[in-house]
Amino acid sequence: MQVGPRRGGRFNAPVVVLSLLLVIALGAWWGVDYLRARLAGNGCDALTPVEITAAPDVAPVLTRLAKTVPQEECFSVNVTAKESAEVADLLGTTASGGPDVWVPESSTMLSQARDAGAWNLPESGQSVANSPVVLGLPDETARRFGWPGKAPSWQEILDGSQVGIPDPARDPLGVATLLALRKLTEKEPDPAAAFTAAMRKLNPAPGQTPATEQSVLARNLVAAYPGVPVQGFDYPYVVLPKASEASRTAAERFLRLLLDPLAGSIFADEGFRSPTGQFAVPRARDSRTDPAPHPPGPPPVTDLYAALQAWAGTNLSARVQVLLDVSGSMAAAVPGTGKSRMELTLQAATQGLGLFKPSTELGLWLFSTKLDGDKDHRVLLPMKTIAEQKSSGGVERLQAVRPKAGGATGLYDSILAAYQNARQNWKPGRINLVVVLTDGRNEDGETIGLPQLLEELGKLQDPRKPLPVIGIGIGPDIDASELRQVSTATGGDSFTTPDPRKISDVFYQALSKIMCQPPTCKN
Repeated sequence: MQVGPRRGGRFNAPVVVLSLLLVIALGAWWGVDYLRARLAGNGCDALTPVEITAAPDVAPVLTRLAKTVPQEECFSVNVTAKESAEVADLLGTTASGGPDVWVPESSTMLSQARDAGAWNLPESGQSVANSPVVLGLPDETARRFGWPGKAPSWQEILDGSQVGIPDPARDPLGVATLLALRKLTEKEPDPAAAFTAAMRKLNPAPGQTPATEQSVLARNLVAAYPGVPVQGFDYPYVVLPKASEASRTAAERFLRLLLDPLAGSIFADEGFRSPTGQFAVPRARDSRTDPAPHPPGPPPVTDLYAALQAWAGTNLSARVQVLLDVSGSMAAAVPGTGKSRMELTLQAATQGLGLFKPSTELGLWLFSTKLDGDKDHRVLLPMKTIAEQKSSGGVERLQAVRPKAGGATGLYDSILAAYQNARQNWKPGRINLVVVLTDGRNEDGETIGLPQLLEELGKLQDPRKPLPVIGIGIGPDIDASELRQVSTATGGDSFTTPDPRKISDVFYQALSKIMCQPPTCKN
């Protein structure tokens, strides 16, 4: 009997093969996805990097907190410690590159970075911590002022010992110290004079120095507080304009982590206060620090600039953009001297350099007509400190300057270009000036006229950031009215003489004006 195959046992080979392939494909897909999830960390295809540059004192805490970011957040944080003044310079001169987030010690550094050229930098950020600015005293010194029976005051320390200060134009501790002194003296009968007197008790030399409360705790010193409400360091968290959208989003999520109470306890462990100026966890009273709340937040910008300008005047710290006439007429001989107008001018200028502090910054442009293509000016000495100019051969390059044969006086365009440059590079904590040395009136027929120059200079004025033009004119061809109008439009002054032999007298008269600032000298 022939037995055929049973209907129920029949199978279709193509269907089985397709089914097996589907199972394999699904398994492979699931396995790749599973591995990807395992490798990327709970579902992350890749980790979004966030680069943070922070002030050296707060960077270790941020690094510690960066390691607590959960894997499922899908971003990583790398923290680099760098001095805030260096970062401000970098942001002001670099259009691209740099970190995604900046955390300086103080919001005052944001203003200074904007002044350095970072015009698109936010004016404020979210504070992630706080630390009052104090004077740090060793135990022996503190006992001389009554500690631990009473807390030492800034005033008695200023009266009784040498107090050092870092450069306020570069260091936020210096800025904070000036703001505290300004607050301390604001109720005196003559606040400006009292503030100047207090500043003159400060010295860049070593002594009792300003510090943060956090650093005083770390070094086991005694903290002396100003005794008036002064904003301390507020550590603003600023997402920079160059950050990508993905990094910006990740940076904002990391900020939420930093503001979490758990992060607050970690900041407190390192001696920082909360953004509100209070300790996140109670601290034992050991008389070395004062646990009372301290005001958070930056000072008004007007207060910042006023304090820095007063410091600049008291310490004769300047930033000078010089515009030197090298037109053909500067080759004219000066009777009775055996020298040309140019030689006498260079002699006076070289001697004048010795009157400035070595830290004064100076740049020098030459001007005539068409010195650099169609431009009437060109740079001879880029802006550097007097010390750097001397060490890099700047004095020798200045002394080697010669007039341009047949060159006319392209005065207006050159003044406007120099002023625009000085305004763009205006620096707080310095007496910012544009000094024009010339022996003639404008002779460039292709230039802007005097009315337009005065109009443009007027548009560039900022009461918070004074930038006067000091005009120095010598010889019978000068137009004293022309120089006076330009100087007056900028809050400056002009000094002229028709006799080139008196260049030294006029030059030193101008320097005395430059180096004697209010309130010592009244305008």
